[in-house]
Amino acid sequence: MSSLIQKAKEMAVDKLSQVPKPSCELSDLDFKDVSRKNVTMAGIVSITNPYDHDLPVVTITYKIFSNNREIGSGQLTDPGDIKALDKTNIELPTVVPYDFLWNLMKDVGADWDIDYKFEVGVQFKLPIVGKFTLPLETSGTMKLPTLSDMF
Repeated sequence: MSSLIQKAKEMAVDKLSQVPKPSCELSDLDFKDVSRKNVTMAGIVSITNPYDHDLPVVTITYKIFSNNREIGSGQLTDPGDIKALDKTNIELPTVVPYDFLWNLMKDVGADWDIDYKFEVGVQFKLPIVGKFTLPLETSGTMKLPTLSDMF
């Protein structure tokens, strides 16, 4: 009897592993807006829905790191549904005050850019499975704005 239950478990795991899962991809982080008080950066997460019904996204949490220090973070609650069999782009804006960027100046060096790491967790509500979080990470280099960009 126990071998029959074990075979049933193995078959269920095998079938669930073959079910397509949503996929996500991060675009590079870039400056969206520059003001006298802060900089707004934005990244884009592209979510692909492999199902024939809309996929609800519960939350998207994100953090931006530079030199192993968190410079910005945010959370989007209930950003909407991802359309069936489609790809949807969601913008993730983050406000970073200049005083924090000023602390990073010694790390910037002569090339006037910041190396960053962008971490995102996209939480879906999948049928049968329930809540499922897909972790994403990208890193790159972001050019800092000059005074002529601000005024």
